[in-house]
Amino acid sequence: CRSMSPQLTQALLLVVMGYLIGSLPMGVIVARITGGTDPRSVGSGRTGGTNALRAMGPRRALAVGLLDLAKGAVPVLIAIWAGATPVVGAITGVGAVFGAWKSVFLHFRGGRGVAAGVGGMAAISLGVVLVSLPVFLGIIYVTRYVSLGSLLGTAFGALVSVVFVALGWLDAGWLLYSAGGTAIVWIAHSDNIGRLRAGTERRLGSPTT
Repeated sequence: CRSMSPQLTQALLLVVMGYLIGSLPMGVIVARITGGTDPRSVGSGRTGGTNALRAMGPRRALAVGLLDLAKGAVPVLIAIWAGATPVVGAITGVGAVFGAWKSVFLHFRGGRGVAAGVGGMAAISLGVVLVSLPVFLGIIYVTRYVSLGSLLGTAFGALVSVVFVALGWLDAGWLLYSAGGTAIVWIAHSDNIGRLRAGTERRLGSPTT
């Protein structure tokens, strides 16, 4: 049988690499290194920055958030450095977001992929993130619902990326990342969407019980 082409081999390796880096459970790692409370033991049981804030306080949560941003950005930057096409780079980034949500190291549990998704988008186009950030932060500030800010912020970011493509500022291949990453974030927030509709969603700063 004929072996795979070098391009296909590279693409597969990049996507697997993206998934494994995205799977690194930074909330759990920070808790273990610093002696903090495992974020899986409080609140939503997720490992991302919001639950890390509930479990470990702002300083450790900031570290978790920055590391989660990095695990989304690094795979995309490696793909770009390796000369991958935007489509392959986009799929690599989606792999990282998927890993953040369904970590192989946590029996396919994890966070909700928001920070990893933002990190990947920042590596692709910092402009998209900067335009979208006020929407994300503004919704959280007004409502104190991090989930609502995440949902609407990522959706707005996807729309901004379409505009950037239309203006010629972004290669159309990267839209696969916007679509795929946003879809994962929304699916990962399905329980939050249910609580938002029922009026029972936890607000930022509310008790963890």
